Amino acid sequence: MNIYKQIEIEIQTASHIVITAHKSADGDSVGSSLGLLHFIEKLGKKAVICHPDKAPDFLYWLDTSGIFLMDENPEEVTTQMKKADLIFCLDYNATYRVGSEMQALLEEATGKKIMIDHHLNPEDFSSITISEINASSTAQLIVDLIEQSGHIKLLNKKIGTPLYLGILTDTGSFKFNSVKPHTHEVLAKLLAVGVEHHLIHEKLNNTNTESRLRLQGFAMSEKLEILYDYNVAIISLSKEELAKYSFKKGDTDSLANTLLTIKGIKAAIVFTERDGIMKISFRSKGVENPVNILAAEHFDGGGHANAAGGMSDLTVEGTLKKLKELIPLYFRKEE
Repeated sequence: MNIYKQIEIEIQTASHIVITAHKSADGDSVGSSLGLLHFIEKLGKKAVICHPDKAPDFLYWLDTSGIFLMDENPEEVTTQMKKADLIFCLDYNATYRVGSEMQALLEEATGKKIMIDHHLNPEDFSSITISEINASSTAQLIVDLIEQSGHIKLLNKKIGTPLYLGILTDTGSFKFNSVKPHTHEVLAKLLAVGVEHHLIHEKLNNTNTESRLRLQGFAMSEKLEILYDYNVAIISLSKEELAKYSFKKGDTDSLANTLLTIKGIKAAIVFTERDGIMKISFRSKGVENPVNILAAEHFDGGGHANAAGGMSDLTVEGTLKKLKELIPLYFRKEE
């Protein structure tokens, strides 16, 4: 029996299923959660989604009304986690990734845990683990679950739309080197059941607000620094600068990828001051320029070779100074 069939049996025998994902929701965590939820429903079972926090506004064209949020409704999330006899852990590989409040609930929960994830170095906290570091996204692994458990005929537009979104966002619109032939095979299956890929692109990308564009314009014109010796671009934004442009979650998500479009730039780092810490986004090009090691070794983070995250408890100036000191150790100087 393959592991995917084993997971399907766990779904069929469970009485209360909860789907969780990491803090700082993104397209893959939301998309894989909703895709799995709709698949479970097609199997004739019920499940609920419990996430640590709200997704960025640009994802709210999806029907997220059934998602319970720890930061908005902790009592309900607590109840659901305690009742659960099966808990899916999607798009994260360590319990701390769900945030401190929800981490305690997860670790105390008696329900069987199933991890489905694609990040490096998973912790040993789940009963069943699918850890495929070469997969483009967790959403891709949910499609694999549907197919390898013998239920590809259940795949439909409702299940496939959030899964396509998850793959799209976690591959940078299919430009990261995590995209493999199998990724396109999965996408073909999603399109074959009616997923309207052009509408997903439009709903994801055509959602700018005036304040978001003004913030990004300010960041590019006033806060961009380029270390030409190493072809690394950095943007730092303080809480005061974010407030000036009415910052909302997700407003700076595309900045690092935009920096990578500058000719010659091989790595981009964007950090913002939020909730008393610096939240850092690392992006890079090519296998020779990994950023996840820098994030993991110095900024309490990690991720993929070309897309990682981290944090710093230093000031804006202190974080910027630390980055500039570390960059020569991680990127080859241009001749």
